[in-house]
Amino acid sequence: MPVLIHADKPICESLIIVQYIDAVWTNGPTLLPSDPYDRAIALFWAAYIDDKWFPSVIGIARGQLEGKAKEAVIEQISAGLVLLEEAFEKCSKGKGFFSGEKIGYLNIVLGSFLGWISMTEKMIGTKLIDEAKTPCLVGWAERFCADNAVKEVMLEIEKLEEFAKLLQAMYRARPKPKL
Repeated sequence: MPVLIHADKPICESLIIVQYIDAVWTNGPTLLPSDPYDRAIALFWAAYIDDKWFPSVIGIARGQLEGKAKEAVIEQISAGLVLLEEAFEKCSKGKGFFSGEKIGYLNIVLGSFLGWISMTEKMIGTKLIDEAKTPCLVGWAERFCADNAVKEVMLEIEKLEEFAKLLQAMYRARPKPKL
């Protein structure tokens, strides 16, 4: 769990940390929309990504799923991306990012998982963010990854693969629960 220490006080969890940064450092660009409705929508989709959608991606990375169970999770991931495509179309209002013309909160939330998505695509041999199903997300991901601030911190796929292999070994070594 990520922890930010600020003024000798711990702030835990990624989404909370980003909201905290937005509230504390007000002299730069804002991350969350100022409009209350747009802010609520961004918070909703961020919670969806973090709580509902990304756990499926991790399920694949753990390497514990096979056959129909694996196919079902891949379908859940794809269906979630289609929903996020629709959210992008509404939130972006025709601009390049979820928050319009610049990277904001929801872009950071989904963008932080792009490395995991690429690694998962490599593991399963299937494109998840593809031009046919999610053309807006394809363009968004390209713009997001091309941003200078993002380039400096984007996780390398190879390092994520190494981590996924460690996760897989750890989960294989765990004793199976007795029913």
